[in-house]
Amino acid sequence: MTLTLLLTLLLSVLIGLSLGLLGGGGSILTVPILTYVAGLDPKEAIAASLFVVGVTSAFSAITHARNQRVKWRTGLIFGAAGMAGAFGGGLLGGYIPGTVLMIAFALMMVATSVAMIRGRKNKAATTHEGELPILKVLAEGLVVGLVTGLVGAGGGFLVVPALALLGGLSMPVAVGTSLVVIAMKSFAGLAGYLTTVSLDWMLIGAVTAAAIAGSVIGARLAGRIPEAALRKGFGVFVLIMGVFVLVQELPGAAGVVVGAVAALAAVAAAVCWFAVPSCPIRTAGTTNPT
Repeated sequence: MTLTLLLTLLLSVLIGLSLGLLGGGGSILTVPILTYVAGLDPKEAIAASLFVVGVTSAFSAITHARNQRVKWRTGLIFGAAGMAGAFGGGLLGGYIPGTVLMIAFALMMVATSVAMIRGRKNKAATTHEGELPILKVLAEGLVVGLVTGLVGAGGGFLVVPALALLGGLSMPVAVGTSLVVIAMKSFAGLAGYLTTVSLDWMLIGAVTAAAIAGSVIGARLAGRIPEAALRKGFGVFVLIMGVFVLVQELPGAAGVVVGAVAALAAVAAAVCWFAVPSCPIRTAGTTNPT
């Protein structure tokens, strides 16, 4: 086993940990790992991530279902609509330059992270544990499926906010339900990509096995962490990964500028958090009970 393969497998455990704990973030980790560590072409990495995340999500969803954290009707309808969108996105993605896909991928991560960190308004009035309206689920599923199939993401980083922020499900239930959606959409998106991309199935199988191991740990931790902390942690994680991908993909000076701005913003946020009692970062999304 080469050092590169060993490092790839060790990092792959984090893929499953993210999926099991946060209900998303799998592709956010998988695509950079396969691209920058394993050395795959961006399109191959995107297609491979759909398989890895799909299998790992299906496995992790079982644990969440046993703990009553999956809304099956919402998940299956959202997933069915998402599959149609993801297949179309996967077909289209095979004809778009890899760099363009990666930049689009990063920009969506940054936008999503901001929504998760800020939280939703009037949370106490909108959070519930019931199934969501069918038409709303279909519409959201189709749009999210198209976008995530196009950029190769399983969709958790968009599905969880859609279920938690727009649908009103609590974070633990949104996390569990999103795994059902992710598994369905990932396989649909993969089918679209396989029309134009070939994969190294031995490598993908090894990465998938490591990710499943991580998902077992993540699923067991999911119900023990406060919802507000889980949501904000998810948002910060997605933001960091989005900035990292932008720095890697933007040409020359543009990448340096993005990295410098991100570093300054991180320092400012840390000073605000630890030195300013009324820091908006600390109080955002916490005015209502969780």
